[in-house]
Amino acid sequence: MESSYIAAVYEHNLITNPDPRVTVSRQAALQHMQKNLDIYEVQAARAAQQGAQILVFPEDGLHGFNFTRTSIVGYLETIPDPQQESWNPCTEPEKHNNTEVLQRLSCMARRNNIYIVANMPDRQPCPLSTDPTSSCPSDGRWQFNTNIAFRSDGLLVARYHKYNLFHEESFDTPPQPEIITFDTPFAGKFGLLICFDILFYKPTIALVEKGVRQLIFPTAWLNTLPLLDSVQYHRSLSRITNVTLLAANLRHDNKNMAGSGIYTPFSSIYHHSKRGDPEEGKLLVARVPVLDPEWSGQRVATEEEKLQSESLSSPVTDSGFCHSDSCSDGSSVPSSSATFTSFVTGDPFTFVLLNEKEGRVKVCNGSFCCHLQYKRISQGDSEELYAFGAFAGLHTLDGDLSLQVCALIRCAGSDQSSCGQIVEEAETKMDFVMEGKFGTRYVYPSVLASEMVIEEVKHFDKSADGRVTLKHSDMTAGLVTACLYGRMYHLDHE
Repeated sequence: MESSYIAAVYEHNLITNPDPRVTVSRQAALQHMQKNLDIYEVQAARAAQQGAQILVFPEDGLHGFNFTRTSIVGYLETIPDPQQESWNPCTEPEKHNNTEVLQRLSCMARRNNIYIVANMPDRQPCPLSTDPTSSCPSDGRWQFNTNIAFRSDGLLVARYHKYNLFHEESFDTPPQPEIITFDTPFAGKFGLLICFDILFYKPTIALVEKGVRQLIFPTAWLNTLPLLDSVQYHRSLSRITNVTLLAANLRHDNKNMAGSGIYTPFSSIYHHSKRGDPEEGKLLVARVPVLDPEWSGQRVATEEEKLQSESLSSPVTDSGFCHSDSCSDGSSVPSSSATFTSFVTGDPFTFVLLNEKEGRVKVCNGSFCCHLQYKRISQGDSEELYAFGAFAGLHTLDGDLSLQVCALIRCAGSDQSSCGQIVEEAETKMDFVMEGKFGTRYVYPSVLASEMVIEEVKHFDKSADGRVTLKHSDMTAGLVTACLYGRMYHLDHE
């Protein structure tokens, strides 16, 4: 048996419902979804022709978004729990009524002899109760944002309900977070999550800490530079948690949705459109190593693959600062005096401008301090403005995330008030060492170059006392952003 398999993800240029807040009949909803399913059919055949054994489609890829609780009703199907009953919608279509979408996806998997993971809305009846602690909505049904997985013969093998909703008034939060996995004969176990879930402990880190090393991730990711562009964060999470992440995003320029990839701890292939690119779908196919430690195939981890995320390359032997206690406030580098506050996606970062060709700066936000040693390699007469910032606290825009972040960013203009705004291009390259002392072991490093190109982090090192160092040089293009994004999961609900 081979210890690798072929995976595919499809970035889908969604055919939307132009008026999602108006209730439509089941027939009209089906006609709309069939248009997207027609595209899925073509891509499933293409993926199978390239040898793919598993194919992932994006979140909301069949129906779209911005529905109300009632306007989405025509799109809902009741998806049985595969842990409770065995059902192949393709071969047993009469077993459950109103399951046309499930049947079509099941037959797609069966016809192409490929595992398929897709996302669709699920309706589940729930017991109406006068008990004030009951989570059953007053209309007597739950509506869930749902991943479904089909075996290569069409059998429904997994159903996962999204736990961390993002402005989704048409859906309910499940009463409990679900930890859902399914097994395959070619690569062992895969875990399921959806979009905003990836930023939270449950289910994402809970899956990782259970030893699940292969994650499937349908998403409708709104890119939020400078810290959370799709490919930037997804690549980093894959590397730091030592997992394969199969990330399928929507392509929707109005909502700034783009960026899909097949990420492993060792390498990645990804697609990220740039402004002005034609708005179209993209199929990615790659051979990836099996990471499931309990897979019954050949040995799983090669020596290279044992490279743990604790030290992603040779340790940074001398960053020139931050030794012994120096990352606490006894640092040899004084805090840079000319600090200013600027907002990055709603969070008040403390910044300092990088006015020299090279230098060292320290910036603190409360008691959390970040250090930077940098050398600019300007292209031509570039006058681009850069700032280095720190933030520690609760991010509350769109959801509560407890953060500690060090960020080196290109500002959008020539004034400091533009620092933190969206920038996608840059000419200035930098060699730098960035360091901070974090209160979590989940620190995600990233370096994003001009036009949404991920730079593979050259040196990343974590010490037992929480000190984290990112060292990078020889950039291939101008620096848009580099950051150490620390997630303090344990403080999210404090």
